[in-house]
Amino acid sequence: MRGTAAVIGLLAFLLAPLSSAYASGPFANWSAVVVAGDFHAHSGGPTEAFDNARRDVSRALVELGFDKAAIQQFSVRPERYPADAPARAEGSAIYEALKTKAETAKAGCLFYISTHGSPEGVILGPRVLRPPLLAALVNEACPNRPSVVVISACFSGVFIPPLQDKNRLIITAARPDRASFGCGEDDKYPFFDDCFLSAAPGAHDFAALGAAVQACVARREKETGAEPASEPQVWIGPALRPMLPLYAFNRKTKSD
Repeated sequence: MRGTAAVIGLLAFLLAPLSSAYASGPFANWSAVVVAGDFHAHSGGPTEAFDNARRDVSRALVELGFDKAAIQQFSVRPERYPADAPARAEGSAIYEALKTKAETAKAGCLFYISTHGSPEGVILGPRVLRPPLLAALVNEACPNRPSVVVISACFSGVFIPPLQDKNRLIITAARPDRASFGCGEDDKYPFFDDCFLSAAPGAHDFAALGAAVQACVARREKETGAEPASEPQVWIGPALRPMLPLYAFNRKTKSD
């Protein structure tokens, strides 16, 4: 029955008239929130790694077909980045942005955060954003629609069980019991974000991107001697998996 429903849904999608937004790409009517949740290196000193990732992941999403106006950036030090105009990274503000943008960009939702993490959750400014709270936030702001959640942080695999949904794809920088790497004072990006950015131009969709990031991180950790391996995770909901061919990245060109 599930297979039949998926086929019917696919046929309905293919036979339906394309809206002008969807005709320009499957992510043109998606909302997105991209967050830098901290500015401290693992040493305790300052680092630009998380905000560099926030800025450049947002740019990469536009290249993949997202509408720039539907992407909201957040930083714990927004005053430092007037060119990007990020909002202050607070849980309530992030929820409101996801919900508000999802009211106009209704096809799907993306949440991306780059920060430090622990087995209890990820750092969001002075607080810890715990897995059940993030799951509730995404579920309420983006109900009954495809969604992608990307968490670049140590131990971020702890987010997968509560975030699981039939229409969701989840990519995390590490297993639930492993740290991730590249959060030093002089690092441009964490390893995971660097691999996300370098793999995105050659990936067909988010599933392929997740696999490419896994391979890239494993290679980078081996080259630098970082251990134990972080082992980034990719989880795909059963209803979304057969639809993934329809969610191919729509490349922007220089003339766009």
